[in-house]
Amino acid sequence: MLIPYFSGDLRERMDALYEILKAKAGITLIGSSFGGLMASLFAMGGEERVDRLILLAPALNHMESSGFPLKELSVPVQIYHGEQDEVIPIHAVEKAAQKYFRNFTFNRVQDDHFLHKTFQAIDWKALLKEEERNV
Repeated sequence: MLIPYFSGDLRERMDALYEILKAKAGITLIGSSFGGLMASLFAMGGEERVDRLILLAPALNHMESSGFPLKELSVPVQIYHGEQDEVIPIHAVEKAAQKYFRNFTFNRVQDDHFLHKTFQAIDWKALLKEEERNV
């Protein structure tokens, strides 16, 4: 499992992500907020290398202005988004998910942007194990 810290603008962050994952395939990307946007853009640029996306309050509302090529994805996508999120508008994220993800589950949760309650409640073992069964 890689947990890098990214800095800089979106292009610099994406360049760093591409470098980290350049020789990898069968990838499950988990991204929160801006990291959810990055994970989605990475998958759009190399869907054949990505098995699944797990997105936590993803900043999908910035996809159109990202400057990156956008396309529909067929990989499984799990999204968790708080209904009290005051940072990333839930309706914009749901609209982007419907536009770009063919195989997604949108989990509306009673939480804020940081998903403190939800993160602890997610059955990560089962969620990641489910990914293994689908490979």
